[in-house]
Amino acid sequence: MYYTYPGFRNKALTISYDDGLWSDVHLLEICNRYGIRGTFNLNSGCMQEERRIGKDRIAELYKGHEVATHGVEHLTIARCPMTDVVKEILNDREALEELTGKIVCGHAYPNGSYSHEIKTLLPSLGIHYARTATDSGKYTHPQDFYEWNPTCHHNNRLIEHAKEFLAFDLPQFQYLFYVWGHSYEFDRDKNWDVIEEFCKMTGGREDIWYATNAEVCHYLMAVKSVYTSVDEKILFNGSGQDIYLLRNGEKICIHPGLYSV
Repeated sequence: MYYTYPGFRNKALTISYDDGLWSDVHLLEICNRYGIRGTFNLNSGCMQEERRIGKDRIAELYKGHEVATHGVEHLTIARCPMTDVVKEILNDREALEELTGKIVCGHAYPNGSYSHEIKTLLPSLGIHYARTATDSGKYTHPQDFYEWNPTCHHNNRLIEHAKEFLAFDLPQFQYLFYVWGHSYEFDRDKNWDVIEEFCKMTGGREDIWYATNAEVCHYLMAVKSVYTSVDEKILFNGSGQDIYLLRNGEKICIHPGLYSV
């Protein structure tokens, strides 16, 4: 018996982009065109800057995607007192929830800065996962959601990674492709064509689940809530969402609660 992603897929794709500059608008246009979904990590205390998307546009522009914390003022938090870390993350979370009308539960470490103490703190601040700035080069689930290493930055062999990801076809494995970066880098490096090509290659496919960071995190956590009888004829889904699995080639969707076959 294998757990799958929603829709009985064994591939998932998510992206994560930081800072909330106006270049996000063009990135969102590209992502929305091809059905790519992801998470945008914002600094609520910097939105008055001319180069950043204003507070009055946040809910509209990021609709269909996830908004997550990136610190009120983008501080290098591993150098800060823990009281400042708490304020940076919790106040950012509160402000972003007010702007979006949604629960904000994700974080991207500003400047890739974190420590063991910060990781330990995050659950008490209502944060369910945190993304690093360290490329793993892998397509696997994180061992630690508070030290979630993405597959690659978009300037790190993105198209090569995409071709490799699309070529995977072994049903016994579950693949996760996670891309990160900053949208202003496309302006700086004059390589918008790279993300356009990537989204065109990977978007609109039946075999890929397109999800936000939080959706990936919450689904994988929900999978862990499922337990079965020894003969696997009785399954219990202790989460609040459907769980998809394959058993001897049979597709089974377990709704929340008890399931018998």
